This record gives sequence, structure tokens and C-alpha cells, in this order.
Amino acid sequence: MTAQRTAVVTGASKGIGLAIARALASDGFRVAMLARSADTLVARAREIGDRAMAIVCDVAGDRALDEAIARVTDLFGGPPGVLVNNAGFFSLATADATSLADFRSSLEVNLVAPFRFVRAFLPAMCERGSGHIVSIGSISDRIAFPENAAYSASKFGARGLHEVLRAELKGTGVRATLISPAAVDTPLWDPVDPDSRPGFTPRHAMLRPEAVAAAVMFAVSQPGDVNVDELRLSAS
Repeated sequence: MTAQRTAVVTGASKGIGLAIARALASDGFRVAMLARSADTLVARAREIGDRAMAIVCDVAGDRALDEAIARVTDLFGGPPGVLVNNAGFFSLATADATSLADFRSSLEVNLVAPFRFVRAFLPAMCERGSGHIVSIGSISDRIAFPENAAYSASKFGARGLHEVLRAELKGTGVRATLISPAAVDTPLWDPVDPDSRPGFTPRHAMLRPEAVAAAVMFAVSQPGDVNVDELRLSAS
């Protein structure tokens, strides 16, 4: 097992993360799947097969995240070849109605946790001279929408983190890619019911999770001297 053929995917029990984990495993990667929903995560990993390993982890929890990082390092004998920061927290409310708890949760899951994974794995990636950090962004990392105070703040921050990584990693052999899709039909939308809300993209017109997974595979499959800086996805 080479380091380049190992991967970590956060938020991997459903939606975009699950589609990415499946695509990576199908391409021969050993994939550590992280999510907080234990039963669902274990079931999905078993469906994928022996290339997938379930690591139950709430990325907003300090101890759980540290334990997951240690397990990944032990499992792969070092940092993964590919880190996909995908886990996300999403809530809708106008700025004045956004609770402090939701704002903090959005920042913790969408920005602080990805930074902590980067901080944990990046030094050894640089020492090894290879690695790929993939950030799953959003159309909300560059366009402001009403009721997105918490989500946009976190996603604009994630874009900023990606841009700094690109500036710092040139010449190290470690690559960084930001993939920013428009609305994707995942369980994230279940409490929102966009089909019944004017101005929202109906679910049938959204991207499928597999489209985002295909973008990830395109980025990580490029020759080592090619970096895909950013991919923006929209439904045709």
C-alpha cells in the first residue's frame, strides 16, 4: 500500500462524502471514512468493502478529532495520500435570527475542523513530498445568499484557507484543490424542503453527489506536477 493510494474522507456516511469514498475505493484507494453517525457509517463502509474503514468521529469534538487523527496515522503508517475535508454543518436563518450556537457550529465543522486535519497531516505530507488536500466548498464560498450568515462565513473562510495553502505549498509536492459545487441533492436539504420554498433550486434540478465525487477523482488523478487549483460545478 503506497501513501498516494490512501485517503481520508470526512462526513463520509452519506451524501457527497459517501459518493467520494465510493469513488476512491473503486479506484483502488484505501479509504478511512469519518462521520459521527456510527451505525450508518459502519454499514456504508461494509457495503464498500475491505478498502473502506469506518472511524466514528464528530469533527466538532476535540477529543474525538484527535483520536481519529491518531487512528488514521496508525492505520496508514503516516498521513494519507489524499485528505478530503467534506463534513459540513448547514442551517438557514437571517443574520439577526441566527443563534450563536449555530454560528459557532458552522465555524467549528466547516472551518476549524478542516484546519485541524490540515495542521495534523500537512507537516508529514511536506516531509514526504507528496499529498493532496481537497476542500469541498460551495457556491456560498463566493456568492452571498440571504439566510446564509453562518454558512457563508464558514465557507468564505474555507476558501481563504485554501488560497493560503496554495500560496504556501508551491514547490513542496503537496497539492491543494477547492471544489465548489452549486446545490447538491443530499440529506442536508431534508429539513429545508427547498421544493416548497420560492427562490430555492428544486431537488430534481440539483447536482448529484456523484458529480462532486467525479470532480474529486479528476483532481487527484492528475500527474504529480499538475495542480487543479479550483473546480466550480453547476447543473446544466
